Amino acid sequence: MIHFKHKRPSSILGLSFEGNRLDVVAVRRSNGSFQLTKTLNATLALSPMTGDPELVGREIRNQLEQAGIREKKCVVCLPQSWALTLHVTLPELAEADVASFLEIEAERGFPNALDTLTLNQSIAVAGKDKQAALVAIAKAQIANMEAALKAAQLRPHSFSLGLPALQDPTEKEGILSLLIGYGSVGLQATCGGGIAALRFLDGGSDAEGGPRRLDADILAREIRITLGQLPEGFQKTIKKLRIFGRGEQARQFADDIQPRALTMGLNVELIDKCSPGHFENVVPREGPLTPALALAVHYLGGAAQPFEYLPPKVNPLQQYFSNQVSSQKLVLAGGVVGFILLCVLGIFGWQQWQISRLESQWNGMKKEVEGLKFSQKQIRRFRPWFDESFHSMTVIKKITEAFPQDGSVTAKSLELRGNSIVTCTAIASDSPSSIKLLDKLRAIKGVAKVNLEQSRGLPPNILITFNLQWEGENSNAN
Repeated sequence: MIHFKHKRPSSILGLSFEGNRLDVVAVRRSNGSFQLTKTLNATLALSPMTGDPELVGREIRNQLEQAGIREKKCVVCLPQSWALTLHVTLPELAEADVASFLEIEAERGFPNALDTLTLNQSIAVAGKDKQAALVAIAKAQIANMEAALKAAQLRPHSFSLGLPALQDPTEKEGILSLLIGYGSVGLQATCGGGIAALRFLDGGSDAEGGPRRLDADILAREIRITLGQLPEGFQKTIKKLRIFGRGEQARQFADDIQPRALTMGLNVELIDKCSPGHFENVVPREGPLTPALALAVHYLGGAAQPFEYLPPKVNPLQQYFSNQVSSQKLVLAGGVVGFILLCVLGIFGWQQWQISRLESQWNGMKKEVEGLKFSQKQIRRFRPWFDESFHSMTVIKKITEAFPQDGSVTAKSLELRGNSIVTCTAIASDSPSSIKLLDKLRAIKGVAKVNLEQSRGLPPNILITFNLQWEGENSNAN
């Protein structure tokens, strides 16, 4: 199979959708830095979530053309309201069992069937505690977004979420992040190299469709609930509240939430620009920091996103070669099957010829064989039934002669199994007499070994059971 490597482009568009709001940034990579070349902030007449994809795509194309943006390749921050989230505390499990455990939890926790969702996950660790954040988006919504972008003559390279793009999920420090959007607020708990919790809250808007002042008390309550639902190890680790937002609304909210965050042990940090330490290679450096910009910079820089929702695409050339290889494989497989069938038929034909040849030979000797069988039958009929060597009597005689004449040991039962194993039960008046008997048996020529199986009782009634192996007087045994 031929594999094709996709080369990272040098420029790309970052798109972010929220409600009817569209944010676009054009970013170019040059000499290790990322240059913000154009921006577009527009309110669409049609919502990407509910509008006809063809009409939404045409409106997006018109907005791009009016802004003088001609780039076709893009990465997209999907609307936060599309995401379905589920948080699962992981028990002690082997690594091989984690995936199946999370799949079962997803089937139980999400309202939709898993085959209708595109599911991603991130696992955070704090000491012995492990927490997984499962984030799913309906495949139908992803398909509508693809159709709208196609109508807008755009080629998507990635579908992701804005908040994980802004706040690096692989950061080890415990951070609670807030993304203040136009119609919603994203909340993410990052700890131990993963996302422990991800929620999207309704931020509301005024009558004119713009953002309204956020209620710090309500959001402080949601932060407290989120922290309370985390395992204890995460609660002790998260010590910072990082706010991503732009304009006076974000600054006012940061001032309002700060005293409430301090009561929860959280230090507030507002990030609204590409300051050093956060996308420090972006030009211009003090420019606004948005989810679309963050996702575009990550993609051009080669950083993988934890939540990727764009269905995999097959390169047309790769598809052509795959079809060619598949056709050749099909022809080869047909030839192999035909060869195997031919071999099987040949084997059965050779077997039938062998059977025919043997039947001919049997017919030629059948009368002679039947005569021999009749002669053997007569020989067996008139052959003496007894053994002239008196084997059994000889064995019994040899054993009997070993018993003492004074009656200190008397036989109770004697059993001969086959032609070699003898089991005997006897009563001895004392232990020395029984030991003496066994020694005399071992000295008999033809006895291979003597084993004492049982000895119980008290003198003068000691019950002993022993067995011996008879090999015949012609053996070398003593």
